[in-house]
Amino acid sequence: MARRPARKSAAKAGRASADRAVPPDASTREKIIAAFMALLAEKRFEEIGLVEIAEAAGVSLAEFRGEFASPLAILAAHIKDTDRVVLAADFSDMTEEPPRERLFDVLMRRLEAMTPYREGVREALAWLRREPVAALAMNQVSTNSMRFMLEAAGIEARGAAGAVKLQGLALAWGRVLQIWLDDDDPALSKTMVELDRMLTRGERAVAGLDRVSALTSPFSALVQAAFEAGRRARRGGSRPARKDDPGDEDVTAL
Repeated sequence: MARRPARKSAAKAGRASADRAVPPDASTREKIIAAFMALLAEKRFEEIGLVEIAEAAGVSLAEFRGEFASPLAILAAHIKDTDRVVLAADFSDMTEEPPRERLFDVLMRRLEAMTPYREGVREALAWLRREPVAALAMNQVSTNSMRFMLEAAGIEARGAAGAVKLQGLALAWGRVLQIWLDDDDPALSKTMVELDRMLTRGERAVAGLDRVSALTSPFSALVQAAFEAGRRARRGGSRPARKDDPGDEDVTAL
């Protein structure tokens, strides 16, 4: 019984923070996300309960369940909403810039969109360091987010090389966020220096990756050609093809 007033006061504080962050006509989903990020700015992630989030958002627990299954899902939705804010911006003035400069501008706009939730982001990152399993799950969310950031900058991320680019950028972004959280300069000078350094390093790594891909592609073609020749030879051999022959799909599936 003694703990109930404390929980209510915390929820009330979170509700007040959420009210400041969300317009009155916000959807249930938007209210829940804003309330959760406000609570994260005040408490440890693992101390925030579902009922507390619902109370802070001013919604019922049933309404909460209709939108989200867990606090981790709310965090993922917040990241997705940040993606939308960045992608809705006009990037037409960047068309003449080099890809690296375009990506720098896109990520700086992302930081601008994240600024109102800075303290909530701080606690979310701290929690992910405490919970490796959750961090692994959020890694996929982060790499998907970075995929859209690259696309906004006009940079493709396809195939195996694209997967390496995405994972590298996601890891680099995590390091940039750590600098950003403690950067007291309104111009974010330290953050910009770190972002520039990470993108320069990433640009060099991608150039090396592209060179390796260019060098190995002729060998890949030879291997594929040999595979096709062998398959044709097997088909043209003495054994007639049977209806239950594995065929191309089964071979390639291996």
